[in-house]
Amino acid sequence: MSADLRRRHSSACEQRLTYPEHGATLDGPFPSGYSRLHHRVRLGEGRELFERAGAHVLGWAAQRGSGFGVYPGDPAGPGETVLITIRVPGLRFPRLVIPCRVVWTLHEERRAGFAYGTLPGHPECGEESFTVMLDADDGVWFEVAAFSRPGTWYTRWGGPLTRLVQHAAARSYLRAVVAAANSR
Repeated sequence: MSADLRRRHSSACEQRLTYPEHGATLDGPFPSGYSRLHHRVRLGEGRELFERAGAHVLGWAAQRGSGFGVYPGDPAGPGETVLITIRVPGLRFPRLVIPCRVVWTLHEERRAGFAYGTLPGHPECGEESFTVMLDADDGVWFEVAAFSRPGTWYTRWGGPLTRLVQHAAARSYLRAVVAAANSR
């Protein structure tokens, strides 16, 4: 691990979340004044798939499978501060380092997942959740839900383009979890 990531992580651990509605993605309702995002995909069926998918999601498979790095990279745990890194192909060092804090995790009979909230330096202000669910018919679903508003000058300036990027990332998370859950 680079000294720069260790330094940035240590600094992020000292920060407070950038929004007051901590944990609102767990059971809602989402707060007003934010843009909302919700994407869902069916993974298949059965308890085994649910358990496998839940473990993948808690292990950051959605982010890693979408090409992001996660530092320090341990399974998601409440209060854990992480840096999501976006690398540009061909460059050795992360191009963008995004600080987040895990605000909740769960591994229940029919739901598993976590949410992270934004810290200073994140391009957005809000919370995003990644949840695997087992429905009454044994169907297994994965969903990404978020509420956010611009957190930097460039995301404010980006306007609709910023929203498109967020939705594209959410769809990439869905594809990554579908692939991880269906691999053995």
